[in-house]
Amino acid sequence: MALRADPPGAPSERARHARRLFAGIADRYDLMSEILSYGRSRAWRRFLVSRVPVGARVLDVATGTAAVALELVRRRDAGVVGLDQSGPMLGEGLRRVAAAGLGHRVRLLLGKAERLPFPDRAFDALTFTYLLRYVDDPRSVLAEMARVVRPGGVVAALEFGVPSHPALRAGWRLQTRVGLPVMGALTSPAWREAGTFLGPSIEDFRQRWPVAGEARAWEAAGLRDVRIRKLTFGAGVVVWGRA
Repeated sequence: MALRADPPGAPSERARHARRLFAGIADRYDLMSEILSYGRSRAWRRFLVSRVPVGARVLDVATGTAAVALELVRRRDAGVVGLDQSGPMLGEGLRRVAAAGLGHRVRLLLGKAERLPFPDRAFDALTFTYLLRYVDDPRSVLAEMARVVRPGGVVAALEFGVPSHPALRAGWRLQTRVGLPVMGALTSPAWREAGTFLGPSIEDFRQRWPVAGEARAWEAAGLRDVRIRKLTFGAGVVVWGRA
């Protein structure tokens, strides 16, 4: 398990904001995921991981605190390389991997999804979570991720969604526009910023990238057999396909 230097190149404003946002909440990031998923984030991760073949060599992009990486080892007997642009998030991930005694199965690297430091077709599968909202050009990032997966290998993603039913959507907005900011304000300035940002960020992304059109974007990036599963009334979305 190693932590390598970030590739050269000045990060964009969007990337700088993401780094700043997560730097202050790394130790309790999974709590925010639990709140936004109505307590279903673990189940969402399990479904994501179930798309990956047993025994695969997997690249987990935006690995964060290594939650998906650890699930891949435990449930799919995978060997995992996790990559993230946030040093504090990776630090928490390193702590969790070490505590689980899985340092021989998970290697964590500091790096960017826009420029993966791997050759073509280096992995059997690739997973990513909550990533595309934080990059400037999601389509090019999808293509870059597809590049490092062998032909026929699986690419699978988990992202937040917005419930489609009007009553559920109203409750989701109340939670994200009021509940999260209030909770954050009572916790710390970093949590206040995260709580205020996340709900509008998710909704803005879904306006630009509606679930119905997401398969087309994946196919344009060179992926095929793309499938989509909405989870928990649409609050979570898993997309997967083959390189």
